[in-house]
Parts: sequence; structure tokens; C-alpha cells
Amino acid sequence: MQMMLALKTGTLTRGILNLALYATAASVPALSQSLPQSTAIPVRFDHSVDAKKAKPGDTVTAKTMQVIVLPGGETIAKGAVIVGHVVAAQPFRFDPTPYAHQQPSLVSIHFDKLQNGDTVIPVNLSVRAIASTIDSVQAARPHYLDETDRVGTITLIGGTEFTPFDKMIQSDDGDAIGYNRKTGVFARLASSGNSGPGASFHCEGTQSEQSVGIYSPGACGVYGFAGDYLAGNGQDGSGTFTLAVRGRSEKLFAGITALLQVNEEK
Repeated sequence: MQMMLALKTGTLTRGILNLALYATAASVPALSQSLPQSTAIPVRFDHSVDAKKAKPGDTVTAKTMQVIVLPGGETIAKGAVIVGHVVAAQPFRFDPTPYAHQQPSLVSIHFDKLQNGDTVIPVNLSVRAIASTIDSVQAARPHYLDETDRVGTITLIGGTEFTPFDKMIQSDDGDAIGYNRKTGVFARLASSGNSGPGASFHCEGTQSEQSVGIYSPGACGVYGFAGDYLAGNGQDGSGTFTLAVRGRSEKLFAGITALLQVNEEK
């Protein structure tokens, strides 16, 4: 009798446990197989891509810099991997022909998928903004005016400033333009434009809050590079961006960051 009671009790306990686990899983929104258009994804490149050595098809990886919160409550973890490949790599070759117009060196990259735990999501992304390794490091930590400055100021890529203690990030006019939370910096993206030697493009604003990492809401274009420019940012729906430079071979160094954005369906 005692054995039968114990068996029944054990069965009931397992049933309650399974029900609790099912309820917990049901309460967590499942990540869909596609990301909402205009979703911003701040990433840091894992390794360098050198136009002198890279070949089409070489794998390129970057990791998310903070938690990405999607409109339905789903999240992409900090450190999730975005996997892509080299589309083209052209090192600089000097043309000795008199009065020759020297061709730029370039690296073209396409990101193919996002790996969030066991979930793999195909992506079509453009580069809204990209920053050098040095600028990215500086934007991730506070800077101090002098020895009396105990708090410091963080200057995001694009110029937005706030202190580490600020929960609300404000414009010069005092308007709230973003929020500094435990899981990262969030903001509605601001409309802005980029004009460069290779291509001009417009960065649309968003009404929904986005994860921006170390980037200002209005960041758009190239920051901290010595002559490098975006010859194409993938916004045309191709999902392929091209970084180019004249007079030397292009190289994307490990630690470079970018604010990627999900393209609108064409």
C-alpha cells in the first residue's frame, strides 16, 4: 500500500512539474523565423578581413553587442553570432599609366544568418553606420574631464553624450532621445543622411525603440576611418555592403563595430 501511494505521489509530482515547465515555456515568446524590418543590430566583428588575403566565400562573423529586444517581446541575446561571407575582395594595385585614375581597393560582405542559441534565422541586412576599432573602444567607456570628474561622460558614435548614471539620454534641447538600461542602450532611430565619395544614402528614422549599443540614434555612415568609405551599404535590398579606400588596400580590423539594420522587403 505504501509503495502504491509513493508511486502515485511520484507520478502526480512529475505531472505537476511537467505542467509547470510547459507553462513557463509557453510564457516566453518564441523567436520567429524572420526579423521585423528596420530592426537595428549593433555588432562587433570577430576577426579582420584583409583585401590582400580574403577570397570570395570566406566566412565573416560578428557578435551582437547587447540584448536585442523585438516588438513582440522576443529577445536576441548579447553575443549572438551573425554569420556572413566575403562577396568580393580587391587589393590596391598601382596603375603606372600616365594620368591613370587609380582604382579603389574594396571588401564586400554579405551577412546570411543570425544564430541565437539553437535558432538560426536568415537575414538581409544593411549597414546603417560603421566605426573604427579605436572609435568603438572609446564609445564604450566613460571619459573624464579631469581628476575631479568622478562620473565621466560616454560619447556614443555620432556624438550623443550621457553619463553612466543617466537612465534617460537627452538631446541638447532636453528631449528624451534614448534610455540607458542594464541590458544596453535603446532609442528610436533618428532620420539622417550620409554623403561620401562612393555613395550617398539616407538612414530612415523609426517609431519603434531599437537596440543601438554604442551608436547615437542619428548615427549614419562611416566614423573614425582614414579615407575609407561605404561604396554601398546593402540598403538596395542586396544585403551586401562594400567598404572601400583609395591608395592602399582595404582592411576591416577585428573590433570594428557596425549598426546593422534589417532591410525592407523589396
